[in-house]
Amino acid sequence: MRPDTPAENVDHTAEAARLERTAGLYPEDAEALLLRAAAHLELSGDRPAATTLYDRLLSTPGILENPSLVRALKAANLWEYGHEAEARAIIEGIRATAPRDPGPWLIVAESLETHDELEAAEDTFTEAARLLLPDTPETPLPLHPLLYGRHRVRRMRGLPHDDWDTLADTLHTGPVTLDELHDPKRVWSLGSDNPAELQAEISRLRAELGTYREALSRPFPVAVLHWPAPELAELLSAYPALATEYPSHEAHLATIESSLRELSSSGTANLGIVTGTVPSYEAFAASEATSPDDPTLLPQYATTLASRGRAVAWPPGVGVGCWCGSEEAYEGCHGV
Repeated sequence: MRPDTPAENVDHTAEAARLERTAGLYPEDAEALLLRAAAHLELSGDRPAATTLYDRLLSTPGILENPSLVRALKAANLWEYGHEAEARAIIEGIRATAPRDPGPWLIVAESLETHDELEAAEDTFTEAARLLLPDTPETPLPLHPLLYGRHRVRRMRGLPHDDWDTLADTLHTGPVTLDELHDPKRVWSLGSDNPAELQAEISRLRAELGTYREALSRPFPVAVLHWPAPELAELLSAYPALATEYPSHEAHLATIESSLRELSSSGTANLGIVTGTVPSYEAFAASEATSPDDPTLLPQYATTLASRGRAVAWPPGVGVGCWCGSEEAYEGCHGV
């Protein structure tokens, strides 16, 4: 599907089938490709087929990067076509495991909100914020939607602002305030016969759409390539010419951290780390008709992985494990 294809012209069933075929050709990207295929199936109305894809992914939990996200998407999909009890059970399981990624929390809370379970949605948003928000003045960008969602649900429940609502107001940079965007009375204005009220609502919706478009247009991270020790050993064994790039695994890890700190100090934002594997790198080299021992291919490979959403944000949050794969928190390892 071309990126400029209008939404109304998309054949979601055909696009899902294409993505499934592509996943078979590129197993290292199967998770991302099959999740997109499931989304197309949901949009086509074939929710049982989407559930089948989610089950297919969950049948191989050892290779999933984010199994909690897959379970959350499955629960939201199940609830939409009448399997409420199963969806609730999955949601409770996700909350019990307390994932450290905001994605599953957001999907679960919004699913509860969609089905008018406002109190449970607020509890979920609050639980996620309590678990994930760092004890620092700066709130990471991926956590903003949690605070916005919590603000929205509390506004719908008519609850007074608390400290996290105030923080959400501070983080929101749109021309229309969160209080106005999340005002339940906006829904009533859509049924009004007053042209002035309708025009005001159109202006609000345009502002909200602009905020979403800004978020969607945000570029993928500037990413640095990381090789785990076994992968680097296999890479250098197969392609000794790359030894000049990687004199040792310890030097490789130190170079990653120093490079990211240098980029950060120069004002570069949205930094990340992508983890390479030898089969994936060889497949990329083949697609570029280039030998894998060409060092100029390495930054291109890193950029391609980042563009596919494989980058992990740097620096990690407080208490989060170090990006190098050690069992230590980042601030006690490479964050020292």
